[in-house]
Amino acid sequence: MRVCVFCGSSSGRVRHVEAARRVGRTLAERGIDVVYGGGRVGTMGALADGALAAGGSVIGVIPRALVDWEVAHGNLTELRVVSSMHERKALMVELSDAFVALPGGAGTLEELFEVWTWAQLGLHAKPVALLDVDGYFGHLVAMVDHMVEEGFLKPPYRDMLLVDDDLDRLLTRIREYRTPDYRWTDDKPLP
Repeated sequence: MRVCVFCGSSSGRVRHVEAARRVGRTLAERGIDVVYGGGRVGTMGALADGALAAGGSVIGVIPRALVDWEVAHGNLTELRVVSSMHERKALMVELSDAFVALPGGAGTLEELFEVWTWAQLGLHAKPVALLDVDGYFGHLVAMVDHMVEEGFLKPPYRDMLLVDDDLDRLLTRIREYRTPDYRWTDDKPLP
């Protein structure tokens, strides 16, 4: 199994770096390969280092421009260099069986929302998840639930986004994931 992890090129707080390293180590110890953005910096670097230190396989996918900025990780199992961010995301989706977002910034959220949207459109049937480290995603999850309440997100599509604060439980939910049997066809406004 390969899990794509979206996380930050920034480090955030110490606990976020530690969580990313722990996620990498745990995935490696379970024989799960890591796919990620290919950077050596921030929580991305911590994730990769954690997996590599535990003997795991780590595939990085990084645009040429970021390699030129010297932020590519130099010790990965495999580093795939692509021409654009669009190509990066498409290859990460192709290589992965599931997606987990860790705390990160705008880029992390952009990647998360794109693969979740692709799942809603039926472009893939892979699980998409948030690991809610220390409540980091609480406001985001509240906003997603608000989107449901306001009629902009159908409940089955909300259910596609797995959210948990425990990595072991989240990995179990990922393994047991089944795409909802739902196709959006009716767009009547809510009262």
